[in-house]
This record gives sequence, structure tokens and C-alpha cells, in this order.
Amino acid sequence: MNTFFKGTLLLAVAAFAGECIEFLVNMVLARELGENGLGMYMSILPTIFLVVLLASFELPISISKFIAEKDKKYHQSMLNHVIKLTVIFTAVLMPLAMLIMPFLTVFDQYHPYLRWVVIAFIPIVSFSSITRGFFMGKNQMGKIATYNFLRKLVQLLFLVFLYQFFQFDTKTSVFIAFCTLIGSEVVVFLYLLHMFIIQFQQVKKEPSERMSGKTVRHSLMAVSIPTTAMRVFHALTHAIEPFLIKAALLQAGVSGVVATEHFGMLAGIAMTIGFFPAFIAHSFLIMLIPTVSKAYADKDNQKLQILLQQVFKVTILYGIPAVTLFYFFAEPITRTFFHSPDAAVYLQMLWPFFLLHYFIIPMQAFLIGIGLMKEALYHFVWSTVVSFSVIYVLGSLHTFQMDGVIIGMNAGAVVLYLMHYLTICKKIGVTILLAPIKRFH
Repeated sequence: MNTFFKGTLLLAVAAFAGECIEFLVNMVLARELGENGLGMYMSILPTIFLVVLLASFELPISISKFIAEKDKKYHQSMLNHVIKLTVIFTAVLMPLAMLIMPFLTVFDQYHPYLRWVVIAFIPIVSFSSITRGFFMGKNQMGKIATYNFLRKLVQLLFLVFLYQFFQFDTKTSVFIAFCTLIGSEVVVFLYLLHMFIIQFQQVKKEPSERMSGKTVRHSLMAVSIPTTAMRVFHALTHAIEPFLIKAALLQAGVSGVVATEHFGMLAGIAMTIGFFPAFIAHSFLIMLIPTVSKAYADKDNQKLQILLQQVFKVTILYGIPAVTLFYFFAEPITRTFFHSPDAAVYLQMLWPFFLLHYFIIPMQAFLIGIGLMKEALYHFVWSTVVSFSVIYVLGSLHTFQMDGVIIGMNAGAVVLYLMHYLTICKKIGVTILLAPIKRFH
């Protein structure tokens, strides 16, 4: 348990530094792109993340789970198989992307080279996933922490340099913003690849047993397919959400330009601030997947119960003060950091959404660790149906508009939290108050 919290603390410190840099990145983007440019950036970002997700095929999660559960002697064989699998997968995905990307109309209003830059990014994501999964499974969180921190630092340096010394029109500025995002991933991938090659040479020297390719593929796919389906669904809904919100606002009588600006304030400012403390939740997620997988494989229910209780206690300790601060100081925060006091009301109204997601993120790791990936997918589907329905129905009413959109987002978070929470409690044998269920014989 000490190793778990030490690893989480290391990740949290690095993630905090990374979030501070991310905050600066978003400040630079808000100032350089303007509200319309920021709205364009935030609108296409989920679509690009969907491509990245497909390229990774959730290998970091499945590989880390495999390494945490299996004996060391199988690691070399697994890595050999997964490298071959990734080469084949990338060789198939690249031509498919080249065929499909030119016909995606969502890229039409952006720089013509953007879709090709995204295609070139696919192999970097695929092979980076192997290295991250390996280090996560080995609990070498220092390398993961360095990766997360450096990625954001390099992006900030690229942005500041390019925007400081060059002038661009809005469309080119948005394209440059994406190039810095992708460029930072390339730079940090080289660091991870170097570390992985060193580690892989050590693994080769250890005693090993061969596993069949079929066994490795089955173990990885049992995790990757449902978790990828869940993430793809999540990414698709995030890609659709900007257009759903804009459609609802247009129905309510808001102009297209104003609707884009409101979405920019919601996604680029309120969400950036509200999810700032979630670096702790994401640190828990990275640590929990291998830790919960190992405990569940060992049938150690007591450890699972203690883990859940302690994660919830820490989340309460930082989550409630964070959303309280956002609620009462929303206007000075949005004005000082983003020069957009109009976004303050969105930050205030979304406090339930942010607080519940501080709990939802580590609970997702629990569901993956205890083998309930399909259940997690169903939960996302149902919560999204509720959220999108409320967003469109209330958001399209003239009396609600953006208020209706935010009510829908909060409603979806409540449904997702309850479904995750009740499922985990039932599976690991605790009551809704996190007390162990007494069994009578």
C-alpha cells in the first residue's frame, strides 16, 4: 500500500506541474486564437483524440494489466508478440486513415494540412502505447511522470516560440496549435523509446518462458477491445457534443458565431479550470489499474476494499475544497487567467460535474482492474443518452439555452457516478457506505 501511495504521489506532483503548464498553454491559446479560434480548436480536438485513441488501441491499459498479473518469465514473450501485433495494426490503420481522412468534412474549415499531420501521428501513438503500458505494469511511475510533464512543457515552449516570433491568421494559428501538440508527443516518444530499449535488453537477460501468440492476443484483446469500445464511444460523444450543443443553441435562437463563442468559453475555459484538480484522479487511475488487477488476480478483496475507501477519502479531501473555491471565486479566476469573466457562470454551474468526475476517473480504473470493462461501457452509454437528451431538450429552449446544456452535463455525471459506484460496491463486497458486507454462514 505504501508503494501505491508513493507512486500516486510521484505522479500527482508531476501531474500538478504538468497541469500548471497546461493552464499556461490554454492561456496562450485563449489569447492568441481569440474566442472564435479557441472554439474551433476545442471543436476539432475530440475528433483528433478519437484518431489517437484508435491508434493506441488501449494498449497501455491491457499491457500494464498483463504485466501486473503475470509472472516475469512471460514478459519477454508477451512484448515480442505485442510489437509484431502493433506493426501489423499500424500497417493496416495507416492506409485506412489515408483513404478515409480526405472525406471527413469536419476538417474542411481547418488548414488543409491538418488531416495529414494527424495521419503521420498514428505510428507514434501506436508504439508509444507499448512503452507506456510496460512502464505502468512494472510500476516505474517515474518514467510515466516524466513523460506526462515533458509532453506539456515541450508544447508550451513550442507555442510561446512560434506565437512570439511569427504572426498567423486564425486558421493557420489553430493549425500551429495542433502541430505543437503533436510535436511535443514526438519529442517525448523518443525519450520513452530510449528508456524502453534499455529495459527490454534487461528483460531479455532474465529467465523466460514462451507464450503462444494466440494466448497473448487473447489476454490483451480481452481488455483492449471493451476498453477501446468504451473510449471510442466516449471520444465519439465528445466529438459530437460540440455540434449537439451548437445545434441546440441555434434552435433556441442563438447565432452560429455566438454559439461557437459560448462553447469555447465552456470547453476552453470553464472545463480547463474545473478539471485542473483532476490530475490527482488521473494519477490514481494510472496506479490503480495494475494495483487493482494484481489484488483481484490474488483474490485479495480486503485490499480492494481498503483501496477504494482510501481513494475516496483523498478525493473528498481535495475535491470539495476545489469546487468550493471555483464556485465562490469563479469571476476573479476566469478574469485573471483568461480575461473572460463571462465564463464564470459556467464554472459555477458545473461544480457537480467536476466533483463527480474526480470520483468517476479512479472508479473507471477499478472497473478495468476487476474485469468489468463491458459494464463500464454500458454505464457510459446510458449516462450519455441521459446527458445528450437533456442537453438538446433544455438547451434548445429559449428560456434555458446554455443553462439547459449545463443541466444536461450535470445529469449525465450523476447517472455515471451512481452506476460505477453501485457496481463496484457489489463486486468487491462493500455497502454503499464502503463498509464490508457481513456474510452469515
